[in-house]
Amino acid sequence: MEMRNILTDHAGRYPAWSVEDLYKLIHQSATGSEHALKDDVAAREWLVRELGEVGRGPEEPLLDPISPDRLIIRVHLRPYARLAFDDGLLLQAFLRTAREFRGSNDLVERYGKVAVELAREGKLQVRDGDVIRFFAEMRASAYPAVHHSPVFEDRYRPAYRVVSSRFLQPEILSAF
Repeated sequence: MEMRNILTDHAGRYPAWSVEDLYKLIHQSATGSEHALKDDVAAREWLVRELGEVGRGPEEPLLDPISPDRLIIRVHLRPYARLAFDDGLLLQAFLRTAREFRGSNDLVERYGKVAVELAREGKLQVRDGDVIRFFAEMRASAYPAVHHSPVFEDRYRPAYRVVSSRFLQPEILSAF
């Protein structure tokens, strides 16, 4: 799986996304979920609350590989809850990913270049100049994590956890 495929797949599934959402996908792909971990208790409360409130949303796969090596994935909470998997399994995978996975800002930069190419080809629903400017701002700030755009939040109601596939249980991975 190539980053080009991941980006064009997401552009097709989320046509109302913006450059912030594109960057968020790339950032998660390259750096995992370390930025999301405050403490274990808060992470558990956040997951339990979100699983209880997922409600309706777009059709999503349970497991959504977001890195070319399929090591980093988004586990979408709507199908996770519907399949009644144990929330503790996902919590442990999330915590281990946040603590043990070490990503790379160099990958953010490299994947950003792929995004610029695809934007120039008209394949991402965002303009290449916007991608160049946004990534330059993020580079100047040492590639911080960002939130989804308000439009993305409203339209797609994202609910997922970013985890390493190495830390998921076999029964969950069988959905790959």
